[in-house]
Amino acid sequence: MNIKKILPILEWLPNYNRALLKGDLVAGITVGIVLIPQGIAYALIAGLPPIYGLYCALVPQLVYAVFGSSRQVAIGPVAMDSLIVATGVSTIAVLGSEDYISIAILLALMVGGIQFIMGVFNLGFIVNFLSKPVITGFTSAVALIISLNQLKNLLGVPFIQSDQLHLIVKDIWIQIGDFSINTASIGLFAILLILLFKKVDKRIPNALIVVVLGILIMKFFGTILTDVSIVKEIPSGLPSFGIPEFNLAQIRELLPIALTLVMVGYLETISIGKLLEAKQDVYRIRPNQELIALGLSNMFGSLFKAYPSASSFSRSAINEESGAKTGMAALISVVMVAITLLFLMPLFYYLPNTVLAAIIIVAVLGLVNFTEAKFLWSANQLDFWLMLATFFATLFLGIEYGITAGVSLSLIILIFRTSRPHVAELGKVPNSNFYRNIERFEEVTVDEDILVLRFDAQLFYANSSYFRDKLEELTIKKGPRLKLIVLDAESINRVDSTGVEMLKERIRFYQKREVLFYFVGVKGPVRDVFFRSGFLDLIDLQHFYMGIYQAVQFYKTGDKAVQEKYAKYIQQSNT
Repeated sequence: MNIKKILPILEWLPNYNRALLKGDLVAGITVGIVLIPQGIAYALIAGLPPIYGLYCALVPQLVYAVFGSSRQVAIGPVAMDSLIVATGVSTIAVLGSEDYISIAILLALMVGGIQFIMGVFNLGFIVNFLSKPVITGFTSAVALIISLNQLKNLLGVPFIQSDQLHLIVKDIWIQIGDFSINTASIGLFAILLILLFKKVDKRIPNALIVVVLGILIMKFFGTILTDVSIVKEIPSGLPSFGIPEFNLAQIRELLPIALTLVMVGYLETISIGKLLEAKQDVYRIRPNQELIALGLSNMFGSLFKAYPSASSFSRSAINEESGAKTGMAALISVVMVAITLLFLMPLFYYLPNTVLAAIIIVAVLGLVNFTEAKFLWSANQLDFWLMLATFFATLFLGIEYGITAGVSLSLIILIFRTSRPHVAELGKVPNSNFYRNIERFEEVTVDEDILVLRFDAQLFYANSSYFRDKLEELTIKKGPRLKLIVLDAESINRVDSTGVEMLKERIRFYQKREVLFYFVGVKGPVRDVFFRSGFLDLIDLQHFYMGIYQAVQFYKTGDKAVQEKYAKYIQQSNT
């Protein structure tokens, strides 16, 4: 077994040099500077004390640097996962209570365990059931929900916290008149500053700058701005080791939200990982290794008081743009977080909550993907409506039901598409041996007594009835003049017993009406199934051809040379 596949850190660490250190050092410090205020802010979204956001940035990052196959992905607290944690845990325990904190940490252990098992058994493909439109709709809706939930801190009004849009909007409508002018002014000014810095240069640590300004304002003008709430004392020190307490009843209650976090967290990580892989073109992301790395990050993180972690789009992008080449950048970020936890936490005492809200709102609103929605409308309207359905389901039913609705609709559409694949009637292109779709090529010629059709999918139980119906529809259209059916099977890469029996039944049906049934371009594995299933008891090798032109010519001229050539090919491929 290749040890480097188990420990990807060994792919780059033995050859590490000063040239790599320069980029990693700058990137690690930059991401660390961004991560500290973000960690504090995202913990608030999760309904946890601010310190837990930094715990998430410690051990999980360290573990991922060792086991992760991406060298630029930044692991830690993220806005979406934080809101999912708040949504799930708040139904079991009181927000911010000791039980709430312990359950959030237990959730990290559960999520990590599931991710690790999926990775070990190569089950990463399961996440493919979350299609791009579903992810777009889900993330856009969650971004809006997170933003609206942060209006509580941004405006200084105790709005309700919920993952259902109508409940939030209703409460905002009732209480909006009670907003604090001082709180709102600081928060809105922070948003404008962040947007300005992002426009100038994305690498500017805008979050840190507004945090410092907010602290200074409250430090020197706090006696005047008494209505502006601040973070106050955050405990210092590294997290202690401890195994999360749990019971089976809690695990059963948390399982649906844990599965949601598994899917969303993995998708976030693999999406940004593949994007950075394409930019670097130095290493390759291994999806199942990413699941193992994420699983271990969350499992070990839970032992040191971290709630569920995943990849951050914004911090990963900053990591790559700042020159990170290896996982050493993540290790440097870990050192920065550790130094902050040990010595710098008292500096955050005067940090206004409205500034944290501003950081969160700007970060998550970038996830609202209008560009993708516009593209789907023009490219594939069924995918557009799938995205929209997921979007509204998430907004009005909640995060858990939103992702469930999206996956369910994806499966329904998948079943619909596979049960009704594309079927085309083909005609001959003049002065050539090629046959093309008669609906797309006007100049093709069609013989009155010959039906040539192409079935663009595997032929199995879900679509065999559809094939039969389409075949009958086309033969009825031809009328009594029909003497030959040619099935172009080049696109059929698999056939099951239901498909085989349907074809045999159709062959018998058309034999009684003296209509020949020819097969063209049958792939070896499909042909093997045909022959094992008794096709040669109904028809012989004169009914199988390499191309449509040869089949039609043989029917018209009885050219034995054509058939002998294919019979020889069949004999050779079978031996």
